[in-house]
Amino acid sequence: MDRQEALISQLRIDRKNAPPRRRRWPWIGGFIAIAIGVFVALSGGRPVAVETAEARAAANEENASVLDASGYVTARRQATVSSKVTGKVREVLIEEGQKVEADQVVAYLDDTEAKTEEGLALARLNAAKTALGEIRATLADAERELVRQQDMAARKLSSQQALDAARTQVDALRARLTNAQAQIPVAERQLEATRNQLANMQVRAPFAGVVTVKAAQPGEMISPISAGGGFTRTGIGTIVDMDSLEVEVEVGEAFIGRVKPGMATETILNAYQDWKIPGRVIAIIPAADRGKATVKVRVGLDAKGDPRIVPDMGARVGFLEDAKPAQADAKPGVLVPAAAIAQRGDRDVAFVVNGGMATLRKLTLGRTLGDDREVLAGVAGGEQVVLDPPETLADGARVKVAPAAASDE
Repeated sequence: MDRQEALISQLRIDRKNAPPRRRRWPWIGGFIAIAIGVFVALSGGRPVAVETAEARAAANEENASVLDASGYVTARRQATVSSKVTGKVREVLIEEGQKVEADQVVAYLDDTEAKTEEGLALARLNAAKTALGEIRATLADAERELVRQQDMAARKLSSQQALDAARTQVDALRARLTNAQAQIPVAERQLEATRNQLANMQVRAPFAGVVTVKAAQPGEMISPISAGGGFTRTGIGTIVDMDSLEVEVEVGEAFIGRVKPGMATETILNAYQDWKIPGRVIAIIPAADRGKATVKVRVGLDAKGDPRIVPDMGARVGFLEDAKPAQADAKPGVLVPAAAIAQRGDRDVAFVVNGGMATLRKLTLGRTLGDDREVLAGVAGGEQVVLDPPETLADGARVKVAPAAASDE
């Protein structure tokens, strides 16, 4: 047994006295560590996430926006169409979106009583004319009788009393004739008034336009003097003259000096972002809103009658400065967002991104054009500039351009 244990112990490997393993290429790890350190030192650390925008060449822009303002499309000519009299609606001939012409009938009121009044006035006129004819016939007979009495009195064949009676009859009939003749125009005016009343049972469009609201239904009462509510309507519907559409915007008091009457404008509707509508400033309302510190400005649109423009649409208006004559030695400038301009010391600068690096550029600035600034020197058209550069961003820093946020449609 002792011999077997001795043999087994001889077969065991003594790891304590085993020769050490030889390390191959011990300098590789150190080299990699040094390379990483040098790369980090030269690259400036982790890249800074930034947003960029493109500098736009301004040489081909005849007019530049000096101010932008938001507002709504309004109609200068619109009306709630109502009747001249109070009555019950018999029939409505309009629907929302329908085009109507000037003086077109849009509704009928119950005209039963008006027709009765018209018939009565017509009968009165006919009776007055008949009475006038009767009086004229009686007067002609009385005048002949007077002539006979005058002849008989001249020959002493008739008394003076008979002659006076004949004269009195003629005078009375002439007075009745004058009164009857005066009654004819009165009866005619009464007939005209009842016919006007009958015509008022027809509600007509005051001008050509499009129906935007249908407010009444057959069977309802309508009154031009009603305050609304209950079972009484104030109008049949609302008609808008689409050729009178314009944009009304509110401009801050601090910037109203940039706006002039007749100034060229460019309007973009919220519903059609790619459609730029030219126009002009119609008027600056001479009153300010004390609470909001704004002044209203009316802007006309050149695209009158376009079906895409409807009342109460949101719009953004850019007020354009007049084009200046081009100069042969003038250097073209670029437009960059005002948010891309930063201050480093006492200089205006911007950071241009190229190849993942941010390069600091000193700028020569020009005009302020809405949300943009004109750069006369320092940045070229088409270059990408950093928006809202952080204070820690330095020349030569590595940057990572963040993707633009998707707009909600």
